[in-house]
Formats: sequence, C-alpha cells, structure tokens
Amino acid sequence: MDTEPHTHPRSNTARRSRIAILSRGDAAARHDATAQNSRFVRVFEALDASGIEAIPVVYDETFADLVRNQLLTMDGVLVWVDPIHQGKTRAALDPLLREVAAKGPMKRPWVSAHPDVILKMGVKDVLYRTRHLGWGADTHRYASVEAFRAEFPSRLCTVGPRVLKQNRGNGGQGVWKVEAVPGTDAAVRVLHALRGSRPEEMPLDAFMARCEPYFGWGGCIIDQTFQPRLPEGMIRCYVSGSKVAGFGHQLIKALIPPPPEGPDSPEAQPGPRIMHGPDAAQFQRLRRLMEDEWIPRMMETLTIDEASLPVIWDADFLYGPRDTDGADTYVLCEINASSCFAIPDEAPAAIARTVSERIGRNVESGG
Repeated sequence: MDTEPHTHPRSNTARRSRIAILSRGDAAARHDATAQNSRFVRVFEALDASGIEAIPVVYDETFADLVRNQLLTMDGVLVWVDPIHQGKTRAALDPLLREVAAKGPMKRPWVSAHPDVILKMGVKDVLYRTRHLGWGADTHRYASVEAFRAEFPSRLCTVGPRVLKQNRGNGGQGVWKVEAVPGTDAAVRVLHALRGSRPEEMPLDAFMARCEPYFGWGGCIIDQTFQPRLPEGMIRCYVSGSKVAGFGHQLIKALIPPPPEGPDSPEAQPGPRIMHGPDAAQFQRLRRLMEDEWIPRMMETLTIDEASLPVIWDADFLYGPRDTDGADTYVLCEINASSCFAIPDEAPAAIARTVSERIGRNVESGG
C-alpha cells in the first residue's frame, strides 16, 4: 500500500493526490479503460487541471477483489454506478465501498457518494422524509405490503391519480402512474415510466401484487400525487457539494400516454435535455431556494454534514401549482446520487473544486 505523505493537490511536495473514477463494466472494459476513452473525460481533464491524478477503475462483481485492492491505494473514490443496471444491483458494491472508506490510506478517506449517504438522500424515501420542505407535495410511505394494501386503495379513489415509486431504481424502473378507471369496480389504468411502456387496465389487486417485490429490494414504496404540469418538462438541478453547478431542462414523456403511433414512434420520445450553467436567469429562483433553504434543511433533516454531500448529485423537479402571484412552484420527484450523468459543461470544474476542498480538509486534519 502507498505510504507516501498525502498532500494538498496544489502544493509542490511529494506527489499528486490520486482519485479513482469508478464505473461499471466487464473485463474487457476494465482492461481498455483510459481517461481519454471514458465518458467522464471532461471530469478527468478538470481534475488534472487542478493538480489531481484521476484513475479510471471499472467494476464488476466477477473481479471485485481486484477493484477493492486498487481502491485501497487511492486517496478518494468518485462512483458512477446505477442502482440497477442490466439486472445487476449494488448489493455487492456498496459493502465494498464501505470497507474502502473505513480502511483507506487516509485518516479520513472518502467515497462519493458514500453508500450510507445514498441511502439517506439518493432513494425515493427522501421524498417522504423531506415532504415538509418547500419542495414537498402530497406524499405517503408504505413500509410493508400490509400497509400498502390497507391504505392505497382509498387514497387512490379519494385524491385522484397517484405516482408510485420503488425506493431504489433508475431509468423509470418501478415508477408508475396509477388512476382509477371510472365506472368500474376496482379497476385501474397504469403506465410504467420505463421507456416504451403502454397504458394497461387491470384489477387494482393485480397491480398491487405486481408491486409487492419492491418491498424486498427497496424496503418501501413512495406514493405522490400526480403533477398535471408534467408535460411542461422536468428541471434537473445539478449540485456539487452544497452549491448548484448547473441545470438541465427536458420535455419528458415518462408517465404521459404515448400517441396513437405507439411508444416507439418519434413523437413518443423525450426531447433533448437542454443544459444551462448555474447562472441561467430562468432558474435563479430555484437556485436560491436550493442553496439558501432546501439543501441546508435537507442536511439537517437527514443528518448529513456538508463534507459528506456527494461531489456531484442532482435533484429533479416538476412544476407544481402556480402560487397566488402566478409564480412557478417546484415539486421534487427524485434525487440522483448514485450515478449523476450527463452533466452541464460547467460541472466538471465544480467537481474538481469540491474534490480539492475535500482533499484539503483531509490534509489539514492530518490524513
């Protein structure tokens, strides 16, 4: 194991700090991985410009021991691995990352995002735990199959269309719009957020049975009221640490019934995500809310200190009802902390600044 002293990346002493950029792939991808052929090439470049050596590390369960040994030689790890990818989960990776964070070469090693932080803010349960913040909506949590079956039917019938979300997932997996079918006895119309899905009508009991496996993987199901302004698009607010690093706006098609041409038609595909820097005028109110109110209150609610916030994460917002002055409100629909990508052009530099600050803290504390 490397025993050289760890220094601030901008100092002129022994060596540059070494950061792993971890992503999922097979043995061939691991063998061929370079900074130049990585989709994170701009992040590699920004870290290098800040005096930090970044190393591409490819992970798979079949060679996890090799990855563990490699990570234990690093000063930090930036992780880009989805909760679910081609049927694989993070069930083996997360314990490995916890071990690395506990046994790394520095006195205060860090992994971003740390699995324990993801379990606080990068799961759908955050929507329930922070529902009292200004980004909250009518949100409920079902902690068991029994609670789900007892409470959901009456809520659906009395409140209107709902959106159910499994606790851990990505790409629309396990996210459903559910509405009662008028004039029927306990029938529902459901639409999966997974791309290419079509609306289905079925007995409510059958749909609830379909959702029961979600309790085994994520431990709960989150239930939010459907936001009728969904067709106006989703705003993705990118954050590095506690500071906004940019925005993306996209006309999404998830949970919107496909046109007659079908879910594979061009008309059914989401629009491009238009990226903006942190100073984009149309999003300054949202930026102020995030930096001045919502992020600090989220940290307090979830007991996360600033040094533990992910180096890069994003919060997805839908437009809520306009307020009495006609201004937009925003409803949080998800926080992504496991694998936040693609990112605005301004984000790599923000990542490098945050990484430098984290390394500097470790040096000052004697790491």
